[in-house]
Amino acid sequence: MKKSRTALVAVAAMAALALAGCSSQNASPAPGADGKGEASSFDDVSLIVPADPGGGWDQTGRSMSKVLTDDKITGAAAVTNVGGAGGTVGLAQLANEKDPATLMVMGLVMVGAIETNASAVRLEDTTPIARLTDEPLVVVVPEKSKYDTLEDLVEDIVDKGQEVTVTGGSAGGADHILAGLLLEEAGVDGADIPSKLNYTPNSGGGEAVSLLVGNKVAAGISGVGEFLQYIEDGSMRALAVSSAEPVESLADVPTITDAGYDVVLTNWRGVVAPGSISDADRDELERIVTEMHDSDAWASELETKGWTDAFLTGDEFDAFLDENIADVTGTLKNIGLI
Repeated sequence: MKKSRTALVAVAAMAALALAGCSSQNASPAPGADGKGEASSFDDVSLIVPADPGGGWDQTGRSMSKVLTDDKITGAAAVTNVGGAGGTVGLAQLANEKDPATLMVMGLVMVGAIETNASAVRLEDTTPIARLTDEPLVVVVPEKSKYDTLEDLVEDIVDKGQEVTVTGGSAGGADHILAGLLLEEAGVDGADIPSKLNYTPNSGGGEAVSLLVGNKVAAGISGVGEFLQYIEDGSMRALAVSSAEPVESLADVPTITDAGYDVVLTNWRGVVAPGSISDADRDELERIVTEMHDSDAWASELETKGWTDAFLTGDEFDAFLDENIADVTGTLKNIGLI
């Protein structure tokens, strides 16, 4: 077997919408230790979700908004969806954002999308604030699918190629990468994967659900939290999860490794801010997100959504992001997606 791939990929989205009048209202200098007003204080924050409603980024942004406002960590935390091109449409807008009290949801999916979309704006142009969560992916099929196991599905793709359609998140994202890694493990040469794999990308989780429930595609890949309710109500059947260990909410579903393919891949999510903000503004955003993370309400959101706590800030998050970008770029090249 080949070496297990662990939590490599990231693609997806960063979106920022300029919110009229926010800059003057949100940022109010407070005296620093030297009396020169170097500290920052934000009454409100804006949350940008660089994807359409219904997916993991959208769930993350709305969970953050709820906790921030319910626990009175901020006065308001409005969510704006800006979908398109794996989050790179939103990322381009974030580059022009003038309000420092802005957080954009992003993660593994965006890392890959930047490469596959040849985005002029990169994550290196933003200000990293925090990694928040980690989540396994799940491979599903429609309720009445002919596929009973992951092996049934993968072998049919190897045999029939473009006749078998798989849907998921944006091109080059975690879902797309997982599909490519499965074919590589099944013996398909990396250079042949793009022509063999018929992958239908979506800018929001709701679109993938519609395709699966409507029997328009053969299979789908997404975060467990995005498909869980449809698995539970019988609209979809889960074939395997991408974590190293079984998922508690899907205890009867095997891991991909147990299903015969040596692949482990989890999807992390976090938040970044505009690249132009000051060190004091970054410190204040990190303080706000840390207070949210430490709350009982956020712990409850993690449990409800089935997300794993993966909190990182500061230099540790900077180092993680640099390493993840390098890993994802290498993986995308290895499996022929770029």
